[in-house]
Formats: sequence, C-alpha cells, structure tokens
Amino acid sequence: MTKETIRVVLCGDNGVGKSSLILALVKDRFIPNLQDVLPTVTIPRDFSSSPYSPKNTVLIDTSNNDPLELQRQLKSADVIWLVYSGHESYERISLYWMMTFRSLGLNIPVILCKNKCDDCGENTTGLEAEDTKVEDEEFIPILMEFKEVDTCIKTSAKTRFGVNQAFYLCQRSITHPIAPLFDARIGELKPLVVTALKRIFLLCDEDQDNYLNDEEITALQKKCFHRNIDANELSFIKQTLTDISAPSQEYSDCELYVPEKGITRDGFLVLNKIYAEKGRHETTWGVLRAFQYTDSLSIQNKVLYPKLNIPDTSSIELSPKGYRFLVDLFLRVDKDNDGGLNSKELHFLFKCTPGLPKLWSATNFPFSTVVNSRGCITLQGWLAQWSMTTFLDYRITTAYLVYFGFQEDARLALQITKSRKMRRRAGRLYRSPVTDRKVFNCFMIGNAKSGKSMVLESFLGRSFTEIYSPTLKPQIAVNSLELKGGEQYYLILQEFGQQETSVLENKEKLKECDVLCLTYDSSDPESFSYLAELFDKYEYLNNYPVLFVALKADLDKVQQRCHLQPDEFAEQLHVNHPLHVSSTWLSSLNELFMKITEACLFPGKHTPGFPPEAALQESNYRQTAMVLGSAAGFLALFAFGVAKLIRPSRYS
Repeated sequence: MTKETIRVVLCGDNGVGKSSLILALVKDRFIPNLQDVLPTVTIPRDFSSSPYSPKNTVLIDTSNNDPLELQRQLKSADVIWLVYSGHESYERISLYWMMTFRSLGLNIPVILCKNKCDDCGENTTGLEAEDTKVEDEEFIPILMEFKEVDTCIKTSAKTRFGVNQAFYLCQRSITHPIAPLFDARIGELKPLVVTALKRIFLLCDEDQDNYLNDEEITALQKKCFHRNIDANELSFIKQTLTDISAPSQEYSDCELYVPEKGITRDGFLVLNKIYAEKGRHETTWGVLRAFQYTDSLSIQNKVLYPKLNIPDTSSIELSPKGYRFLVDLFLRVDKDNDGGLNSKELHFLFKCTPGLPKLWSATNFPFSTVVNSRGCITLQGWLAQWSMTTFLDYRITTAYLVYFGFQEDARLALQITKSRKMRRRAGRLYRSPVTDRKVFNCFMIGNAKSGKSMVLESFLGRSFTEIYSPTLKPQIAVNSLELKGGEQYYLILQEFGQQETSVLENKEKLKECDVLCLTYDSSDPESFSYLAELFDKYEYLNNYPVLFVALKADLDKVQQRCHLQPDEFAEQLHVNHPLHVSSTWLSSLNELFMKITEACLFPGKHTPGFPPEAALQESNYRQTAMVLGSAAGFLALFAFGVAKLIRPSRYS
C-alpha cells in the first residue's frame, strides 16, 4: 500500500554535505556557505509521478551536535539517507553509524551516498574512470556486511550529479522495497515472491502450454504497465535468457526460453531475479501490484473480501458475469473436453489458490454436487457448487474469483437479491413471495433412519442403495432444477446428523433456511412422533415454511404411535398433508424437489397456522352473511314499527 508521507532523514558526519544535497535537490543549484541544519523540507508528489509514489516526501536535515534530537528523528524515519564524503567519514559508516542504527533497533532501509564526487559525470574518462571504479568497490564490503543498506550511490551537490537519483532511491526503498523480494546474502529471490510469480505465470499462460508466448507476454506488459512491449526489448529478453542458459553458464541445466514456444516458468523467475540483481526491482513490483499483491507478498484483503451492504433478509447470488467467468474457467481447464474435471484438472485449477475452500472439504466435494460416472464434477455441478458457496458465504467466492484471475472488481460477479418482506394475515406475519431469487436453502429435518441421506443422493442423480450409513456430520447436496415454464433454480439440501438439535436451537442459523423439509419413515411407527415433539419443544418452528414428507413410501404404511396421525397433524397446522415419496419412485422424487422449490417461492402457503385461502374465504362469507342477515332482520323490524306509528287509525 502506498504511504501518504515518507520521512527521509539525512545523517552523516558534519561537513559531508547533507544540507547542500537538500538545497541542490530543491533549488536545482549549488548554494555554498549554508547554516548548520536546514529546516524540514516537504516535497509534494509530481503529477507525472507513479501512482505508487508518496503524496509527500519530507526531508529532515540533522547534526551530530544534538545527539538526542538526532536519535528522535532517526526513530521517526521511514528511510535513512546516509552520507559520507572522504576516507575518514567512510570508515565511520561501519564503525559508528550502522552500529548506532542497530542499537536504536531500527529496521528501515538505508541509502548510502558518497557525496562530493564532483568529477563524476558523463565526461568521466581515463584515469578518472579508474578512480570511479575504486569508489564503486568501497560499497561492496558495506553491502555484504549490512543487509539494511538498500543501495549505494555517488552524488555531487556542486554539479548536481546523482542528486535526483538519490532522492528517487530513497522513495523507491519504501514504495518498491527490495527486502521482500531478494535475499542479497544468497543471491536468490525469496520464497514468497517465487510463489507469487509462479501463480502469475499460471494466470498469464492462457493456453496452458507452460510457456509465455509473445501474445501472452504482451498482454502481461499491458496489464502491468499499460503499454505494449517494444519489439527490441522483447528480443533482448529472449536473447538474455538464451545466453545465460548456454552450456557454460549458471542456468545450463534449466530451460528458460524455447524458440517458437516462449518463456518457461523458470525463465520468468530468472528474469525477475535479474531485475532484482540489477536494481530494477520496480519492474517486478509493477507485475506484483498489477495482480493486487501487497508489500508483504499477500493479496490485499480489500480485493479478496470487498465490502457489501447486505440487508438482513437479502441473499447473495452470482451475477451473469460471475456465471460466465466460471463457465469459461471450466471449459479452459477441461483439457480432454470430456465435460468433467478429473482430479488432475482440478489440481491444476486450484494451483493458483490456497487450495480447496474449507467449506468444500467439509462437505465431501465433489460428491456434494453432480459428477459423471467417473466421479468427475460436471459443468452443471461446478456452477451449482459455486451457487451454493456464494449463498452460504460470498466471501469465499470473491476471494477465489480473484485467485482464479477475475480481472474486475469481484463485486461485479455477485448480485444482491431484494429484501424479503413480511406480510400479515389472520393476525400473523409470514414471508412474502420471492420474485428475484434463484438459489434456495432447504433444511432436511427428521429422525435417524428416516431416509434423509437417500433423498440427498437421489437429488444428485445417484442410485438407491439398501446399505445404511448413519450421518454423523452435516451433509450437503446442491443441484439445479427446472420448474414448469422453464425457470431454472438452484436448490441446496442440508442435513445435519448429530448437530440437528443445535441447528434447530440456533435462530441465526435458521434465518438461512427457506423451507424446513420434515421427513419421517412411513413404515416405522415411531418415526413421526419425533417431528411432533419438535413442534412442542420449538414453538418458533411455526414461523417457517414447512413441508411434511413420508419417506420409504414403497414399503407398507403403518399407523404412527403419536397423539395425532401425520395427516391430522398437518391439518391442525393448516399445511398440506405429507407428500409420499420413495427413492425408488423417480416421479415422486421429482415432485418432492418441485414442491420444495415452490414452498421457497411462495412461503405463505406453507407456513403453519394459516387456514387455507378457500376456508378463510368461506369463513369470511359466513360471517358476512350472518351480519347481513342480522342487519336485514333489524331493518325489517324497525320498518314495521315505523309503519305502525304513522298509519292512521280506522276509528279516527
């Protein structure tokens, strides 16, 4: 992240030219006979500067005459501009200044500057060039001994040689730090940057042939630096990689560049290592930051987890743009074009991520959704899985979209559904019909052995099995289905095993539920009483849409040992009679999944405690008829009395 302000503290022995360097930078000319210490100077960012440049850079001059003030300024510094000018001040770099920084516990970059190099410049030739070489060699022992020293440079305040560059190096040590990228002691890129660059290589290798061809390199250049790569520069890069991979060179055992194919992953890493060695590490940072990496070589949290303002009763779904990206990703990774992602293809797909989401691992992916006969997730299952993930925890989806290389703001791949309104009828509130949602969540509730797991398996198109396996931990199944009229929806079915009681007691968890599918074994006389007891224990279940389902309907139906039989219990709640379903009757299963979805779309019709509309209308009709009848009788009696009063007597 770009710092708003960088504090650069200039220090060094008295007389080395610290103040002259500041004025040469600010005034662009040499001013002799200066005061001992200049006041603080603030240099604002130039409009032409990089967006990663700080808004302001503060230059702080110091003097050795006030040690306490010097220490105070050093402790507040972001970078130290350490200046020397002759043999004596050079010796004190190692013996005094670097030791002082360490004793203060400073862990900030140091830019070492040899000032008063008045003879350096474009016209330096002959013997002067030899002297320059000697001066260069002065830096090597310090660079080798002190890892805090970021880089070294020669300057002249008098001729203004190297002054602007030294100032830029101070900024760059903060905006484009070398420390996270390169370990100078062993001459290698650090592990975190290697991991990041490998991921970037995978994302840029569009055709997945393990080479970056010219088109892919050009696309990378444009994304990172907003310009096309020069043909000569591209040729130079290729030639450099070819030369250093020659038999007598350091990388003779590596394939760095292959003509007609492109740059290999090793070549991409070596190229960035060369940039670091030659002080061009801002190029590597340009690549990293284009892919949202921070100085700590992690992707920015605000990119992975963008903030969304979500009303309490709304849900999150994938937008058409999100679905399109996931479809394209699936098709690109399905190398054998068999319509399914095998384990090898899935492994390759998730190489540029931290691995499978924990939610997926916890719910037995890929068998939580649709797979083909070889156990490979299909495109239908892939989209269903991400629909479920987005509904349950959209932050997982936004993070993985970024990992997969989604080029835009991850929020564009999502859409927020309308808030779910509440309506009132017969003195009670219920959920209004749903108009814009495509993903629904159903909790399968019922006694052990009632057949819930088989419903989940059947929903994913798997065949019936007689083998019973108790559900110990939560299970999930997600698939798409199409209602009459062609509308497509995604339905999530969840069962909770031993955690069912804790889920029912968790009202926050129940907010995620669109319908409770209450199941019992119609061939087991003890099965339904479990559901009846739930309504006695948790009265608030009457506030949720419910659907009673009699499973194992292919077996002999038995009388339930309960104070009310299932049909009577449903009538008492004013909901539909139990739906009779068998995992061996495909038509009954299809009807069940349709009914569950319809209950999600029209929750009021399936919420307990509301008389059916016809009964309600008949009751209203009877009440109206009684009122009207009473009113008519009263009016007739009143009319008779009035007539009697005003009719003339026959005897008058």
